Amino acid sequence: MGQSASAAAIPSRRENNHRHRSKSKATALISPMLAADESDEVVESVTDYISDLPDECLACIFQSLGSGDRKRCSLVCRRWLTVEGQSRHRLSLNAHADLQPAILSLFSRFDAVTKLALKCDRRAISIGDEALDLISLRCQNLTRLKLRACRELTDAGMLAFAKNCKALKKLSCGSCTFGAKGMNAVLENCSALEELSVKRLRGIGPEGSAVEPIGPGVAASSLKTICLKELYNGQCFGPLIIGAKNLRTLKLFRCGGDWDKLLQVIAERVTSMVEIHLEKLQVSDVALAAISNCLDLEILHLVKTPDCTNVGLISVSERCKLLRKLHIDGWKSNRVGDEGLISVAKSCPNLQELVLIGVNPTKASLETLAANCPNLERLALCGSDTVGDPELLCIAAKCGALKKLCIKSCPVSDVGLEGLASGCPNMVKVKVKKCRLVTPEGADSLRAKRPTLAVNLDTGEPPQDASASDGGAQDNPAVEFLPLATQPAFPDIASSSTGRSASFKSRLSLLSGRTLVACTLRRWVSRNS
Repeated sequence: MGQSASAAAIPSRRENNHRHRSKSKATALISPMLAADESDEVVESVTDYISDLPDECLACIFQSLGSGDRKRCSLVCRRWLTVEGQSRHRLSLNAHADLQPAILSLFSRFDAVTKLALKCDRRAISIGDEALDLISLRCQNLTRLKLRACRELTDAGMLAFAKNCKALKKLSCGSCTFGAKGMNAVLENCSALEELSVKRLRGIGPEGSAVEPIGPGVAASSLKTICLKELYNGQCFGPLIIGAKNLRTLKLFRCGGDWDKLLQVIAERVTSMVEIHLEKLQVSDVALAAISNCLDLEILHLVKTPDCTNVGLISVSERCKLLRKLHIDGWKSNRVGDEGLISVAKSCPNLQELVLIGVNPTKASLETLAANCPNLERLALCGSDTVGDPELLCIAAKCGALKKLCIKSCPVSDVGLEGLASGCPNMVKVKVKKCRLVTPEGADSLRAKRPTLAVNLDTGEPPQDASASDGGAQDNPAVEFLPLATQPAFPDIASSSTGRSASFKSRLSLLSGRTLVACTLRRWVSRNS
């Protein structure tokens, strides 16, 4: 009600102020020789509308600004300083040891923070248990916490924090040194925890050492996402994963040990998962057969898991018929190919996104995908020796729903690219990278025939024009697709190290040639002088 009344009063003030300023201007025209006191009164009569804004409206304005603009606004006056601090919900701090003396004053100003990031340089000394305890006392409504390289934190500090911040919903920690007891303290006290991300937790210990099991705790019933990265003994999180009955997303990256048996138990107990990522993990078709129990699975990433073959992919596709996104990095092992892809095409009609890296599909599997997956909108084929012009022409002719296409390091040429001029009517973007047989003239021809199609050609070779001689060519290590307004972002696909080394050699040769020319010119100038 208070805001409505003040808002209604503003037009009357504006009208009165406008009349007063108009009257003053008219008087000045009739009698230009006004006294100094009268002119001061005219200036002082101008209303400061910003001061009439309620604190809530001012806070909304601050929340739409960037971090730098908010800092500058806080220096305008004491009121803006107070409102800006009380309306800031997200805060990121350098968690060095010298932060501790400023914690009380800092969080007296920012007393409404709900999302906090504490990041420390790996070479510096981080905050300790006492500092984290002080922060938890001042931010008891904290819902998200990110810890990076806070190596001075121990299990005792995490216990104190967990007891004070029981409303925590998301915890992400990386390169920290507390161990299983500290993690269990969080799981036992934060019953609302929904997302847990752990990377390089040094306190757990090396693979094979005796480690206290982690979980499940009271947080197991609310957990929806678990992400484990680069853990020597990541299988100690087994009780937590098994106990998370409502788990929706499981991501395992570069964790040691054999995961086949544990994934068998997990898939038997937790069948609600819709997204699974396995990267550089020791898993085989046994694990994939277990994952097939998750009948609601929609997203599956198999990245550099050489023991997974067509047999495991077939078992997943035959039971997980709701699959929408499939990413496979075969690591040039040739153990996943047409047989598995044809099974996916026949069993998963809802497939929308397919990324194949180091996999060799042929025209047979691509035709089956086009015929059975009418919703296929995003396709990436990288490092495939069997994807040439016939395969690209097949895609152009039969993938009518395709919107984004990425071809990288494949033996395609301008002939295959020419097929896209009349095919794939819904295509909005095509990216061709490091395909040596595709020329700039071929890309220009495609642009001319389809002006609305965004064609991005990267040959992987440094340009030889004047701009290249000034700063050298810059090799972009990722293939980037901008997402559509109604579609999720298409993932970046990293290039191989071989491409980067080749680009580095080419830049080095270019720089050496430029140095030789410069030396020759200096010699000529010295001789002439």
